[in-house]
Amino acid sequence: MLKTIDGLARGLVASSFVNMHRFLFCILSVVQFQTTPPLFWMGIGAGFLTLMCMLKYCYELGVKYMTIYAFNIDNFRRSPEEVQYLMDLMLEKIEGLLKQETVINEYGEGIHFVGNLKLLDEPVRVAAEKVMQVTAKNTKSSLLICVAYTSTDEIVHAVQASCQEKWNEIQELDHVINLVDIERHTYMGLAPDPDVLIRTSGASHISNILFW
Repeated sequence: MLKTIDGLARGLVASSFVNMHRFLFCILSVVQFQTTPPLFWMGIGAGFLTLMCMLKYCYELGVKYMTIYAFNIDNFRRSPEEVQYLMDLMLEKIEGLLKQETVINEYGEGIHFVGNLKLLDEPVRVAAEKVMQVTAKNTKSSLLICVAYTSTDEIVHAVQASCQEKWNEIQELDHVINLVDIERHTYMGLAPDPDVLIRTSGASHISNILFW
């Protein structure tokens, strides 16, 4: 029965996305909702399993870019216990990626953590930087993981970086900030615009992702 379901899922995904080269996932959306603690943590675990399944399908379909919305900056407003649990969980999963370094490199998967990474606990940030380092030469496909991210923060970051860049070039005649300058400094500037956004959990809002 499981094999049959798996086969049907593969067929459905293939028929829908066979010509797609860029893909965006907005998952683990249970983090955005107020739930009882047991459901909250169960939702995160289920979301991670779903993510692993979908990443496998997308790789088999030849999707070049995948973006995962894993941790919204607003989640730092949760209780210290919840935030620490999420940091510990994130560290566990990132270290799990490091253990799969050989397989990831074999697939040619470049992994990028995008967002305001300085807000993360130091062990989480260091582990994320390590993953990006060991997969830096992989170019067959790219997995972008949004952590400590919101679109509004991304836009502010891009404008600030653009202003700083132009200030450093103040001696030049053309020091006006243009669209291309801001785009170059966005967190997501390393990937093309997505073709499709999948919003899970039956929600209609997009949780402050990729407004730009």
